[in-house]
Amino acid sequence: MRKLSMDELNRESVEDFKNKKKIPLVLVLDNVRSLNNVGSVFRTADAFMAQKVYLCGITGTPPHRDIEKTALGATESVEWEHVPDTLELVKKLQADGYKICAVEQAENSTMLNDFQPDPGQKYAFVLGNEVFGVEQDVVSLSDVVLEIPQFGTKHSLNISVATGVVVWDFLSKTLGQEA
Repeated sequence: MRKLSMDELNRESVEDFKNKKKIPLVLVLDNVRSLNNVGSVFRTADAFMAQKVYLCGITGTPPHRDIEKTALGATESVEWEHVPDTLELVKKLQADGYKICAVEQAENSTMLNDFQPDPGQKYAFVLGNEVFGVEQDVVSLSDVVLEIPQFGTKHSLNISVATGVVVWDFLSKTLGQEA
């Protein structure tokens, strides 16, 4: 087996990527402190073709070298917007037909492996601050609270890792519905 070269990967141009149909998913970052985490979320959004990334509250925005260090150009390919208030954004997204899924550990949460996306439904995944998680008022307003099953001693994942896990899970289940 031989690794593929960068040329053999046939990467699309940013313009072609922007014009491509995206999966029915937006990512909402609720007061994320680490600019490296923000950049990583952009890369995940690009890799799995999310529609948009919302950067809320104190979450840093491009252009910034620490975001770019991990985004590797994905801030140019992924649509994004800064919104001052996460709760107001969640209300707007719900009014626009999105099902809001807070990624958090909470009473009566749905384990990610038990979550089945509804075909044709638009989703917004809300991921929270590295210390405090998703704000309680946002959790309370969410349609679903998704929890990633964990079996170690830490019971938490870095936000960029959690984003990759939930987006891949969503995409794999959505693709499975189309088969």
